Amino acid sequence: MADFDYIAIDTKGAERRGHVAAADIDVARATLDARKFYVVKITPGAPPQASKGRPLFGLQLGTPKMSGKNLTLFTRQLATLNRVSPLEESLRTITRQTEQDSVRTIVQHVHAGVVEGRRLADAMAREPKSFPPLYRAMVSAGESSGSLPTILDRLAALLERQAEIRGKLITALAYPSILALVAFGVVTALMMFVVPQVVEQFDTVGQQLPLLTRMVMAFSAFLVGYWWVMLLIVVGGGLAGWRALKDPTLRLAFDGWLLRIPLLGRLIRDLHAARMARTLGTMVASRLPLLDGLNLTASTIHNRRLRQASDQIVDAIRGGGSLSAAMRRAGVFPPLLTYLAASGEAAGRLDEMLERAADYLEREFDRFTATALSLLEPLIIVVMGGIVATIVLSILLPILQLNTLAGQ
Repeated sequence: MADFDYIAIDTKGAERRGHVAAADIDVARATLDARKFYVVKITPGAPPQASKGRPLFGLQLGTPKMSGKNLTLFTRQLATLNRVSPLEESLRTITRQTEQDSVRTIVQHVHAGVVEGRRLADAMAREPKSFPPLYRAMVSAGESSGSLPTILDRLAALLERQAEIRGKLITALAYPSILALVAFGVVTALMMFVVPQVVEQFDTVGQQLPLLTRMVMAFSAFLVGYWWVMLLIVVGGGLAGWRALKDPTLRLAFDGWLLRIPLLGRLIRDLHAARMARTLGTMVASRLPLLDGLNLTASTIHNRRLRQASDQIVDAIRGGGSLSAAMRRAGVFPPLLTYLAASGEAAGRLDEMLERAADYLEREFDRFTATALSLLEPLIIVVMGGIVATIVLSILLPILQLNTLAGQ
């Protein structure tokens, strides 16, 4: 496809200028004729570029991007409007209703592409940061089958469900993380500020202090004197780990090790499997070819070991195998997903069975996180209480020892 700049006169006698995408100049003329435009001039043009972000102090900040929430809202609005009005009018309405400048710019760019004669999926390809390949593939399938509003509704439901799971995961991790951070802060403050003040009082006693007190005092002195060394070790270790995980081989080994951790591995596996089943089920229901759906779904999987298994499934299906058999050979997907995929293939209802598998795995994720949190929160409190009690006991033991000596 090439771009052509045109100057034309519409049916009302008004001059129209713009771009049209077509295979050649004759097809471009035919496209404009179909719109009832009288072509005055048409020339090859430069391909359009993605919209730019706002400049700050003369510097370009890069292309804007829709957030997940805005993309879901846009998809739901477009699905609703496109049921009762043409696509071009639907996009124009969304542009007028949008309050955020960055989102309005993106929608305007997509709208301009549609006005130029592009398909919606091709117009969205001009904004790749906002519309990922999986999204555009489903839109393209909807356009080809004439069921774009239905596909957009499925896309919106998929995005909403993914946002819901992501929100549950963040909520599940937020409280234990804050609790652990507060506990770490309290213990650090005690060791760096309280214990050194008490140590000064014991220095003049001249008696041998209890072993526990000496151990706590030694650790406190090390923390006060060499806190910067510990900070450098933590930061350096973090940077080294981050650089190491950039290596594909090490990242694959690390992600495989994560899946083998008894509880965490199950959580990661089920969460990724649910996402994969939900996405693949939606794409199969949208009449996308299974291989295309798997290729696009694999690109959304963050765990490299599971992504490798997805690529192996694609190769197996391309060689004539079935989805369920390929999943079983991969050995990293939950047995329930493999079983329901086999049932769906046998009954000709693969999309329905994948949706059921996703529902079950997401319910299991909810139950697992609820149980883990009910155990983790008191565990953090008990550990924190034990550390604080140890510090307090190390201070009280010398005091009790002095009282005993004074009584004698």
